[in-house]
This record gives sequence, structure tokens and C-alpha cells, in this order.
Amino acid sequence: MRYTRLLIPQQHMIDEYHLTGACYGGDGYDPLQNALKIQRSRRSALNHANNEVHSAEHSTSPVYIGPQDGLKDDDKISSLPGQPAGTNFDQYSGYVTVDPNHGRALFYYLAESPVNSSANPLGWAAMMELGLFRVNADNTTLSHDKYAWNNIANVLFLESPAGVGFSYSNKSTDYTTDDVQAAKDSYTFLINWLERFPEYKTRDFYITGESYAGHYVPQLAQLVLQNNKITNQTVINLEGIAIGNPYVDYEAEKTGMFDYFWTHAIISDQNHEGIISNCNFTEGAPKTDACKDYQYQAYTALSNIFPYDIYTPLCSPFSNSTPSISGFDPCTDSYIQGYLNSPVVQQSLHAKPVQWTSCKYTLTFNLKDVQYHLQHL
Repeated sequence: MRYTRLLIPQQHMIDEYHLTGACYGGDGYDPLQNALKIQRSRRSALNHANNEVHSAEHSTSPVYIGPQDGLKDDDKISSLPGQPAGTNFDQYSGYVTVDPNHGRALFYYLAESPVNSSANPLGWAAMMELGLFRVNADNTTLSHDKYAWNNIANVLFLESPAGVGFSYSNKSTDYTTDDVQAAKDSYTFLINWLERFPEYKTRDFYITGESYAGHYVPQLAQLVLQNNKITNQTVINLEGIAIGNPYVDYEAEKTGMFDYFWTHAIISDQNHEGIISNCNFTEGAPKTDACKDYQYQAYTALSNIFPYDIYTPLCSPFSNSTPSISGFDPCTDSYIQGYLNSPVVQQSLHAKPVQWTSCKYTLTFNLKDVQYHLQHL
């Protein structure tokens, strides 16, 4: 599921790599330092005056709080279909209403820690990455993930914004949204969820995520800290945030991607240098023919390489014949979709019967948010 992970927490493996130009130092040619120099000069020339100050949009108006009595017991999962024997932690899932007038509700899944769950912290990919289970190739059975984050924490997964996964609204206009509304809804979710699970009100709380959570996580954290100053409502004990492989803005996304291709020998020095010298990915910059040509060369070089794990083969009927160096099964997303679209699974999760997908392309997001740089937060 596409989640913002609230750590009580979700595991995100943050892949770090360090760049160095030492390989080129001997002959005086250092394309890495040259690339960084160009990038720094472009960033210093940016005019941030046109950026909206998003913090001003986060109002501190009263948050909707609905009745939560008895809903925790209703949300408890007796057992997931295909769940492996020896599963020794409690699971809950269901909906929390964030706007009763629009009928907008966000779906969550909570996996408590099997060890000391009453004392462990709370944080927010339930069947991939940091999740508790892996869906097997039969699309119907599950296996334990020995690296699951709930080994050390209670993990709360949230599908946000409305329209993602099982989360929904009765107003189709809600499927046109932006970062500010997503943060407000997630905050409203948390306040109501803590009323449903009051034992977590005093716990340490962490928020984690990846990809576009590079926007969601810091903006939600900012709203939490801002609203914590209001003494007449629930204080969330936010201890920290973590974002892995985050989308921050278009420029960082494109330059980082092509740098990654280059440092992993997918594209040549010449191709990378052509992109650095001819492409300006800042907002409003013109797209030159030379830039387009060098990008085309890069994507051609990528060819059939799986970009999210370059050491894994593409998902195909023959993928099992080529083992993955990383151990990741490239067909995992297909297995998850098959499992979560089973009527019996959706019933066990207390979810509305829908066609679940890992990415929802019917959502319309504010383009300014996608391009927005979060440097001032």
C-alpha cells in the first residue's frame, strides 16, 4: 500500500551512497566536482520569492474529532487470510473519518510489536519494504518478514490522501488535492486515531516515509509541532522523522536520478556531462533540444533495467530463472495487488470493496506542490 508511515513505525530502508571524485584526480579530470559546482551555482541563483510559504497555510482552527467508542474492538483483525502460523502480534485496520461533511475517510493498518507492545513507540508499506508480511507468489498466502519494523516498534500504516488505496471520499472533488490538505487530513486522522487508541497518547511518535513522502512527512511534522502549541487539544509526542529516497522537488529528482545512473555505470561520463552541461531542471527553465537528446540517451541506456533495484531482473514469467542479487522479488507488487483485491482479504481488513492499486492515477495533485522546494521548512 502507498503509505505515509507513522512510526509507531514503519521500516524504510534508507539507501545511502557516497560520491567521490578521487578516481579522476590523477589526470585532472573530475566530472563529479564539476557537476556539483554547476548544480550549486544553479541553486544559488534560484529566486525563492515565488515560493509559497506553506506554513502560513496550515491554520490552527479546531480539528474535527468524531466519536471513537467501541471502534477499536471493531477494527481488530482476528487473522489475515493465508497468515503464517506463529503470528504473535495484534493487528487492527479500518477507517478514520477526517471530514464527515464530505464523507472523507482514511484507511489505516496497525501492527503492534510482539515484544513489549505496551511500551514500544509508535510510527507509520505493510507487505513490502518494512512491512510485517510478504505476499507469496500464489497471491493468497503470507510469510513473515524477519526484518519487519514491528520487531521493535508498533507500526501504523496510513493510506493518504483520500483516493489512495482503500481511503476514499464521497465527494469526487476531494480527489483533486494538494500538500496542505493532505497534511491537514493526516493530522485530523492522528488526533482521532489517538482517541480510538488512547493508550498511545503518551508514547514516543515517529513519522517515516519514502518517495513523495519527502513532502508529506516534513509537512505533517511541521503541522504537528505547530498544533502541539495549542494546549486544549491532544499533544502528539513527535520524536523524529525519517524519509528514504524522498521526492523533494523536480530538480533534485532529475539531477539525483541521472547522478545515480552515472555513479552506477548505467550511463557514460560523456552522457552525464552532456546532461549536466545542457539541462536546467529548475522550475520554468527552458528545455533545450540538446538536453532532451542527452536524456533520451540515458533512458535508452537504462533499457530493461529495473530502476528501483538495478540488481534485480524485471518481473516476467521467467524472472525466477535469474536470481536477484538483492533478494528482492521484482514481481512483489503484482503479488500484493492480487492479495489485496481478494474479497475475503478486503473483508478481513474491514475495507470497502474496491480495486486496490499501489498507485492511484485518478488523483489530481497541485503541480506547484510537486515542483515546490522544501528548503525553508
